[in-house]
Amino acid sequence: MDQNTKIYKRYAPDRDVVLHNGDCIPFLKTLPNSSLDLTVTSPPYCMGKEYESTKDYDHFLEIHDEILPLIAEKTKLGGSICWQVGLHVNNAEVMPLDFLVHSIISKIPGLHLRNRIVWTFGHGLHSKKRFSGRYETILWYTKGDDYTFNLDAVRVAQKYPGKTHYKGDKKGIPSGNPLGKNPGNVWEFPCVNANHIEKTTHPCQFPIALAQRLILGLTNSGDTVLDPFMGSGTTACASVLGDRKFIGCELSEDYYPIAVKRCKKALSGNLKYRPLDKPVEIPNPNSKVATNPFILN
Repeated sequence: MDQNTKIYKRYAPDRDVVLHNGDCIPFLKTLPNSSLDLTVTSPPYCMGKEYESTKDYDHFLEIHDEILPLIAEKTKLGGSICWQVGLHVNNAEVMPLDFLVHSIISKIPGLHLRNRIVWTFGHGLHSKKRFSGRYETILWYTKGDDYTFNLDAVRVAQKYPGKTHYKGDKKGIPSGNPLGKNPGNVWEFPCVNANHIEKTTHPCQFPIALAQRLILGLTNSGDTVLDPFMGSGTTACASVLGDRKFIGCELSEDYYPIAVKRCKKALSGNLKYRPLDKPVEIPNPNSKVATNPFILN
């Protein structure tokens, strides 16, 4: 894609980027069945945040009872669904939302859980009545058993790049894959807060790198990615950067323009973001930035 790619508000099969401002359920019903290669999203947690209307996780279940079968219907055979969630917290009591998601999606025929990925981050709010939360989870499901998985596209640097076989016919030959190692199912990316380069006014962004790893690993160039809870457009940007088509929905009239603006910057090559391969830095305790670790994000 390039800066001449147009952003549309309504879906059509020949449109590469569609950003819809409105309810995702009626919009999704207009999509053709088996038209999506991948869904990457993080739904509202129903915790009373500024973009939520309730603190009741029964409402979370109601939303998912409707949307998950619908997305499964719209996903191609061999496609994937990635659902990123954390904890529902109310009066210092927690409910793991991935449990609730899996209780619904496991009943949909043809969907199979391939990974429960842990996204861990070093900083966040500090709890006084329990250990501070420093991770969220991504449930990766595939539709069918023959699915896209491009491991070479998302390999990471070997921990011991010079390691060799110590015996046998391969003695002395490097033992690791020269392209890098499998990133595993625990991913460390800084959370988007404070002075993070990607920060917008949205209170619950996830990093572009998180979406990039899923998109590059689970789709091919030209495939179609959906985010039904688009927020500030993180998945849209990651899709554009990866030369994938994108369809997104955002109900909020406050966040929708942010998603459009960021997507335009991604198309023009002017989007500032934290690269996927940038290592997590540990500040020097003698440095002035050590008092504000978010600067390193």
